[in-house]
Amino acid sequence: MYSTSNGGHAMKTKGGYADTDWGQVHYRINGGSGPWIGLFHESPLSSRVYEDLLPALGRHARAVAFDTPGYGASDPPPGPGFEIPDYARVLAQAAAGIGMESPVLGGVHSGASIALATAAHLPAAGLRPAAGLMLSGVPLFDEDERAAFLANWTPDAPIDAEGSQFPWAVERYLRTWGPDVPQDMLHLAVAELMRVADRYAWGYQAAFRYDPSGALAAVDAPVLLLNAEFDRLAAKDALAMDLARDARLVILSGLRGQPHLRAPDDFATALLDFVRDVTDPEGAPRT
Repeated sequence: MYSTSNGGHAMKTKGGYADTDWGQVHYRINGGSGPWIGLFHESPLSSRVYEDLLPALGRHARAVAFDTPGYGASDPPPGPGFEIPDYARVLAQAAAGIGMESPVLGGVHSGASIALATAAHLPAAGLRPAAGLMLSGVPLFDEDERAAFLANWTPDAPIDAEGSQFPWAVERYLRTWGPDVPQDMLHLAVAELMRVADRYAWGYQAAFRYDPSGALAAVDAPVLLLNAEFDRLAAKDALAMDLARDARLVILSGLRGQPHLRAPDDFATALLDFVRDVTDPEGAPRT
């Protein structure tokens, strides 16, 4: 098992931009050698959710966390209404611009759908297929759940001169992440939501319209389902296990959700163990 505490010298996380059809995609990268890992965040946040995770991964791999177009510091899509495969095509272009070969791609919630769709676009972007996929909370909604999220999850932010948007965002995350959410996590979530308040729904709505079940069933690579015990989407893990051809499940016990934020060292250890298992020492996929 990999150690994230003393398994090599920690490098500094750096930022960069990759050119795509939608403008520039911002990313954070840590690590100078080893297999590639590409991470996608949940809506409406940014690669900042992986700030604590990247140094642990970077001791053993080249770990990249992308800002989804329209979130964080990435340029937005040309407008609303684009679908997850559209986002994925652009993110595959960004991965190609960085030179990511045979990466392990991973994501949380809507980022899990983006990881699945991006893996399908790697060959068209000129890259070898993904060595594996790490999915944390796959949004395998049924028709009624999908309709409910589309109708109710993304009300307009109340942006006004009184600052009503700020208590609205705080209440939203206290309700969805729990009243015990650590203050640093709450601040991160509220700040990132406010950064894109006028378009925060774009990626959400694309994710709610997208059914990842077909992409998951088609994956011809090992899949790690890495989730918190009490995550909002933990009940979907059994369905994901049935759909994937080669899947394993790791549950981080006692966590309400957001395992990459609440337990980054445990999350990194499980992910690195998976990366080691699906790649050879040079970072090429096993055959």
